This record gives sequence, structure tokens and C-alpha cells, in this order.
Amino acid sequence: MNAIVTNLKAEARRDSAEFPPLMANHLPMILVALERLGATPDRLRQFDRVYRDSSGLHPPPPPMRPVTGDQWMSLLGQRARETDLRAFFVQQVARTGGKVTIRAALPALAPGIGASAFHPLMRLAYGVLEDDEEEIGIALGFWAATYLPLCPPGATSGLTSDPAEVLLRAAALPGLCDAMPESDLVWHNMRAVAAMPSFAGVVDWLTIDGETLDRMAATSLALFAGTMSFEALHAVTGCHWLRLLQPVAPDMAPLLRHFWVAIAALMPKMGFPTPPLVEQLADWRQAPCPGWSEIKATAVASDDEHDPSLVFSAFEEWRRTGDTLYRHVAARRVGLVA
Repeated sequence: MNAIVTNLKAEARRDSAEFPPLMANHLPMILVALERLGATPDRLRQFDRVYRDSSGLHPPPPPMRPVTGDQWMSLLGQRARETDLRAFFVQQVARTGGKVTIRAALPALAPGIGASAFHPLMRLAYGVLEDDEEEIGIALGFWAATYLPLCPPGATSGLTSDPAEVLLRAAALPGLCDAMPESDLVWHNMRAVAAMPSFAGVVDWLTIDGETLDRMAATSLALFAGTMSFEALHAVTGCHWLRLLQPVAPDMAPLLRHFWVAIAALMPKMGFPTPPLVEQLADWRQAPCPGWSEIKATAVASDDEHDPSLVFSAFEEWRRTGDTLYRHVAARRVGLVA
């Protein structure tokens, strides 16, 4: 990490992890993505200024009282305790190290992975990527403060190993279109849909094995290619973030299970899409497309935080898989392909 990113992230830590109306502060993570995409120091400073001006970032809530021991688990979902929870986890990381703290906290945090529309997951994954212990602590506190449980596990498990089938089954559930989220925020939509009686048990449908994350990533990519929706974008990036956590999370099953139920809860907001046909995906893979250098440069120049986020995740997943559909959707996202 260069000195510019280090300094800008240090400044960003003085801000709350969310800003009105309960939207996630992307700044610490996007600075990392921009640097890895090739942004110059001047561009990093410029993005920092633009993002601050457009988002209205503000300090976290005042501290209330120190958190000790396992007390943090009784404070899950309490945004007013963000400062206390962040301080607690930063201290835990300083005492036992980031990996140990993550492994101890994730079993309790996994059911709330939809917190702040997956952005605590993003911040934690980027903290692990950068080996940034303070970011790891802040991310865990952010996750705890915005914890969003959607669907408690039941007695059954393993209806299918196909993540796409889970989405289609969920989309066919009765009454989901009647869910009434209190706002258009992604996580409000998740919460409203998950509260519908017919949605109970969806968390148990997916069989988890060593290939589940790869299948989820492929399904997310096809879903994004077919919809180019804001929600499907987060499915693609979320799979990348989960992959970044694999080295420090021995048991990925709870994270994968609860992540996918959160994506299923977004099917109504996406308009109940069906997966693109195999032939359509093949056409997109073979269509003319700019190279990664141009895509990256366009993402770096964008003031929309989701452009560098998506392009960075897509590039990393393309490097892993060689799937040219990642390049196609990245180019479409930044306006280089119609």
C-alpha cells in the first residue's frame, strides 16, 4: 500500500461506516481498488475529495460505554454502538491478531452478512487483502453494528447444489412481490422480503461443498450479464469478497449459505429475472470488447464508486477463471460496450 492510500485511509477511519440515509461508506475500500487499478496519487486525492463532497460523510456516533468479552454479541444490529464496537474489535485485533479475531467472530456474524448491503463484508475482505489490521477491526465492528439476520436455519438442508435453482425457486414463492420495504435501500429490500412467511427456510435450500463458491460466482456473473442491475453487481463483487476471506475462514459454509439467501431476497427488486440463455452468454463472451487496460482506466476516471469496485472484482475473477464474460460485463458497466 502506498503512502497516499495509507494517509487517505487513516483520514477515512475518522468517518462513520455509513452516511445518511444509512448508506455504506465505500471510501476506504475504493481507495484500495483504485490504487490496484492503476490510479495516480492525484487521482486518489481527487476521488477522495469528490466522494466526501457528494456523500456527506460524518463522524461515527459518540461512544457510550466500553464493550468487553462476549458482550458484543448482545449489541448486534445496534448502529448507535458503532464506535464502541469498532473500538472493541480494533483492540481485539491488536491483542490477538486479525486472523484469530476473524475466526472467532465470523460464526456469530455470518447470519448477518447482509449488513449494510454486504459492505462490512467488503471492508473486511479488503482489510484481509491489504493485511491491514486496523481495517479488519473496524470492519468487524461495522458488521456487528449493522448486523442483518434474514432467515434462521431450519431443520432441512440441501435441496440443490445449484445456486441458480435457489434463485428461481425463491422467485416463484408466493407473496414476495407484496413485500413493503421502508425505503429503496438494498438492505431494506432484503429485510422486507425475508420477513415474508413464504421465504422461511430458503437458507436451507443450498447444499454447500467445495465448489459452491465457484458456482455462486458463475451464477452471479450470468445474472449480472443478463440484468446489469445494481443488486446483481453486488452478487459478483460479493463472491470476490468471500473468496478473499477463504484463507482466514476455515468454515465458509455459513457465510456462503447466508450470502446466497440475501441474494435470493433481492429477486423482487431485480424484477424476478431469469438466467440468460447459454447461447446469449456465448455471444457476449465472443463479442468485440476493449482490453483490460482501457476498462481499468475508464473505471479509475469514474466518480461512481461502484465502477472501480466492479472492475477490480471482475478483473481479479477473470485472472482466476479466464472467463471473458467478466471483461464484457466490466466494459458494459463503465460504458465502453453497449
